[in-house]
Amino acid sequence: MVVVSVVLLGDIGRSPRMQYHVVSLTSEGYNVDFIGFDDSKPIKKILDNDRVKIRPMYQCPSFQKHLPRLIGYIFKAVWQAMILLMSLVFKRRSDVVLVQSPPAVPTLVVCWLYCRLACAKLVIDWHNYAHTNMAFTLGSDEHALVKVTEWVEATFGRRADHSLCVTKAMKEDLRTKWGVQASVLYDRPFESFQATPIDVKHNLYMKLGKQYKAFAGETTSSDKSATAFTKEDADGNITLRDDRPAILISSTSWTEDEDFGILLSALLDYDESDDDSLPRLVCVITGKGPMKEQYAAKMAAVQWRRTSVVLPWLEAEDYPLVLGSADLGVSLHLSTSGLDLPMKVVDMFGCGLPVAAYKFSALPELVEEGKTGMVFETSNQLADKIKDWFRDFPEAQARANKYRKNIETNFQNLRWHENWVLNASKVFQIQD
Repeated sequence: MVVVSVVLLGDIGRSPRMQYHVVSLTSEGYNVDFIGFDDSKPIKKILDNDRVKIRPMYQCPSFQKHLPRLIGYIFKAVWQAMILLMSLVFKRRSDVVLVQSPPAVPTLVVCWLYCRLACAKLVIDWHNYAHTNMAFTLGSDEHALVKVTEWVEATFGRRADHSLCVTKAMKEDLRTKWGVQASVLYDRPFESFQATPIDVKHNLYMKLGKQYKAFAGETTSSDKSATAFTKEDADGNITLRDDRPAILISSTSWTEDEDFGILLSALLDYDESDDDSLPRLVCVITGKGPMKEQYAAKMAAVQWRRTSVVLPWLEAEDYPLVLGSADLGVSLHLSTSGLDLPMKVVDMFGCGLPVAAYKFSALPELVEEGKTGMVFETSNQLADKIKDWFRDFPEAQARANKYRKNIETNFQNLRWHENWVLNASKVFQIQD
């Protein structure tokens, strides 16, 4: 039986594309060793899968907090290289290693070395470029760490047996810059991302309302089963409330490559508007990351008039339900290379949810302006689009319905696994 090691130097529970690879591989009869950090639980289809063995890695000590940046980075890379190599060696032998990049250092080096020793195939799945991420963080394309990282990507990218990437723009860039021949595997929504039925919405709002007042709304003794968005009559029939708020949702990793300040400024603009046709707004922002507490404090200091901001950490099963219940999604993904695409928008489209997305060069491969979504570059542009979208809500829904129909026609007919079989399955085949 063919064994595939799926490797990422990150949290397996927060890496949807690599989780979907695992599910597709097992669906096609492969056994999988899933190697990464186990900070968050992966999806149920992995946890309950007898073909998957999760191989958690030890977290790296915080070298960079106590050492100069360059020295700390070197210590971190050496530590991670040792842990990753041991994770690969001290298990059953792999026939194929699928590794996510970025990060490229030390994953590409270690996985290439293991594959040469074990006579295994190396497949790189390019999500973005590690060197552009690093240049963004360090503020310079000329930094020594950026140069070394780019050299690693180019050198070991060329030595891989196969490469996958997320856009046509990245495929062309890999070919012209480094001579890497890659196949495009677009992100597609997993089957769990669907529009949420009204009874499921109601149960979801009841659940969230126990923790977040914005979902519970104002209730009386006669409507204890009501939420801010739904109500249930005496016969058990559930309907949407005419006076419900609108739901805006965004998912963020709370890092520097997503400028959350754009959304915060747009929400302040919306909240301060004197336009009486605008509804109350519940803005749901999911995810966790290093800058979350900083922005949470800023939002808590605001005296909101018509806006409620909720920052839940959702269970994996609830995240698609919340997306499928929203009225508009927002993507703040900046793209350090301009060549990748935001997975969060793919999930939103899977739920039939139109989006407002930050504009960059590869985005038109996913978001069609005026058809499946809207684009913006400034907080003022985003504020105007949010206000235009929700004006006279919920009566004025014709525009939203047109967008949803376009998403269904152009995007939802091909889900992740069918797309994976068409565009990726061949790279994992082993010749006898």
